[in-house]
Amino acid sequence: MQVGRGRIHVDPLAIDSLLGCVMAVVTVVYGRQAHTAQYQAEGWPPFGLFAVALSLAVNLPLVFRGRTPWLAFGVSCGALVVYTGAGFQPSTNMWAPLLACYTVIVRNPARRAVWAAAATAVAWAAAGLGARLSVELSVAQAAIGVGVVWVWAAGSRRLAQRNVQLAELTARLRREQELRAQHAIAREKLRIARELHDVVAHHLSALAVQAGLAEYVFASDPAAARQAVVSIGSSSRQALEEMRGLLGVLRTGTEGPDEDGLYRSAPGLAALEDLVQRTRASGLDVTWAVSGQWRPLPAGVDLCAYRIVQESLTNSVKHAGRGARVSISLGFASGLLTCEVISRGGTTPVAELPSSGLGLLGMRERVRLYGGSLRAGPRAEGGFEVVFTIPLAPLDAAGGA
Repeated sequence: MQVGRGRIHVDPLAIDSLLGCVMAVVTVVYGRQAHTAQYQAEGWPPFGLFAVALSLAVNLPLVFRGRTPWLAFGVSCGALVVYTGAGFQPSTNMWAPLLACYTVIVRNPARRAVWAAAATAVAWAAAGLGARLSVELSVAQAAIGVGVVWVWAAGSRRLAQRNVQLAELTARLRREQELRAQHAIAREKLRIARELHDVVAHHLSALAVQAGLAEYVFASDPAAARQAVVSIGSSSRQALEEMRGLLGVLRTGTEGPDEDGLYRSAPGLAALEDLVQRTRASGLDVTWAVSGQWRPLPAGVDLCAYRIVQESLTNSVKHAGRGARVSISLGFASGLLTCEVISRGGTTPVAELPSSGLGLLGMRERVRLYGGSLRAGPRAEGGFEVVFTIPLAPLDAAGGA
């Protein structure tokens, strides 16, 4: 016996063993007492050792009916036929074959179980005739007994099949939940990889340009070199803060809530001025303007717009070089956010900066995630542009949400 969560699980073999032994003992005790008094007076043979042995053969097979139902049924039913044919009063041994037949019906398809039901009906009818009942009454008794067992067993079989189907469905749902969790983890890893790419690419590009500038003007313009070194320190600290904020997303939840504010939230367009100032320190002439009514954006859209502007400025630092002019135009229209980043002119970059090749692809994927579109490429009049639009909920809907 095993104790589970609010349930007690008993070994079926133990139940069958107890049932078979109890029925055997009850049958033998009842047979001995009944035959010494009533049945001998009616002319039945005495319930001796042969009758006891046959009674045990009828009832004890119930012990292994769960493991070998057909064998248990055959032995029990056959012993009943022999017991009845020997002339003993059959009423004491008629129930065990019926229970064995029940197990066969539950465990087998109807086309096979019907043979066990038919054999049980014949044995019961023979037992009825052996008990000196009329043919009609013997047949009716067999039909009713076997019919009740058939209906009972068929219902139990359907219930067992439904339980199996429910268990399979539960297992399938559990697997689907695990797959969804794995997909969610994969999407989160992809998001973090994009964030790392944006943060590292932007700040390291700026650091490389500023370091190259410091080396270039170290002897000729010490003040400019000193300013470049200061900018390197500022960009490094900003990169560290953003990296800590990003990694804090992973750590929060395993170390408890961020009660001390150690991990900053993801940046958004509200931090655009700081981004512009840091980019100007890299030697770019950056201006930005806003048209329409500035409005708070959903966190995902806000981060998406910020990262695309950041990546565009990073590309300008890499490819346009010092002295390039970059203009950023943000437009808040009804139901639409529009942003245009245009870079013009500039000298050759101080150092050759490697490219991951994932910048534009990552930007397009970000915008597509929020139902927007992005266009990037050279301009006919010179320079390079990145233009993207993201649909927004109307102001009244956003305010009521």
